[in-house]
Amino acid sequence: MFLNFFSELRDAKVPVTLKEYLALMDAMDKGVIDMEIDQFYYLARTALVKDERNIDKFDKVFGHVFKGLESVGDAVEAQDLPEEWLRKVSEKFLTPEEMEKIEALGGWEKLMDTLKERLEEQKKRHEGGNKWIGTGGTSPFGANGYNPEGIRIGQNKSRHRRAVKVWDKREFKNLDDSIEIGTRNIKVAMRRLRKWARTGAPDELDLDNTIRATAKQGYLDLVMRPERRNSVNLLLFLDVGGSMDPHIRVCEELFSAARSEFKNLEYYYFHNCLYEGVWKDNRRRHNNRIPTWDVLHKFSSDYKVIVVGDATMSPYEITYAGGAVEHWNEEAGGVWLQRLVQQFPDLVWLNPSPENSWQYTASVKLIQELIGPHRMFQMTLAGLEDAMKELSK
Repeated sequence: MFLNFFSELRDAKVPVTLKEYLALMDAMDKGVIDMEIDQFYYLARTALVKDERNIDKFDKVFGHVFKGLESVGDAVEAQDLPEEWLRKVSEKFLTPEEMEKIEALGGWEKLMDTLKERLEEQKKRHEGGNKWIGTGGTSPFGANGYNPEGIRIGQNKSRHRRAVKVWDKREFKNLDDSIEIGTRNIKVAMRRLRKWARTGAPDELDLDNTIRATAKQGYLDLVMRPERRNSVNLLLFLDVGGSMDPHIRVCEELFSAARSEFKNLEYYYFHNCLYEGVWKDNRRRHNNRIPTWDVLHKFSSDYKVIVVGDATMSPYEITYAGGAVEHWNEEAGGVWLQRLVQQFPDLVWLNPSPENSWQYTASVKLIQELIGPHRMFQMTLAGLEDAMKELSK
């Protein structure tokens, strides 16, 4: 089993060596851990994984080899709301007539005030129903029920993709920048955004000048010159988690292509909309955020900016303070988007969702208005080429 584990890690492109595998076996022989799966997981991960970007691959192989275990990572911190209330215990299927009877509470302020009152009044777990915070039912608060305008709490996925706020702490994964591109077309499209310059230390033989210098000096005189590099500065903002999960593969391909094509590349993650903080590592996004102000002040206005996201969210997340997912934002997301556009005039937004659906999504139209007309492109090869042309103007 252990040899099979080693082989499958290699097949999954986790760069594990035979020496590291033997070190793991030696640690097992010497009994440094008890024979429990949790302890073995952490020991194996410590011995075999040298780069955090490979942890996701390691987890998948570990789960496959050791009987379907998906992950035994760090426990998620408990939420303020009792976890037992939020556990999914039932699904309630409603008829169209019942759905028609469900009425929205009357706007954002009323919704949040009512939630606060329910939290203060409710003292126990509740299932079904149309008022209390719980599971199933038609209440605007809780998980796995139906209400077209509500706050989703303790639900790891959306049943209807309709809620004005999602109140959860969810774990996102970093994008893998070593993914193999199935086609070179993405790289070719991104090469439209290039400006060559010779920079750095001399590391390339200048043959013509070497011949001239040798003939002049009478002895071999090597003349070197700096390598040509793409001098374009690129800043990449990547939306992760939630409705972006179905688009992970294409985002990884784009991310990998950008890392190989642009030497002067900086990237940051965000969720749904830009707010006061961004991050470089999704596993540490709650504890190691970078102030967005610092990013805006760090990079000069000549940077080209590409924002990748489906722009699909509650309009409250863009227009209201406090509308953000997972935290209370002092300023609306739209304010930060305007600041981003003001600092970086050369900006485009790549949207992986079909363009013919944008007109039916209020948040997409709001973001198009904020970033300016003709700056959002569908994340297809044709859309990517058009986006690179826009940035090259």
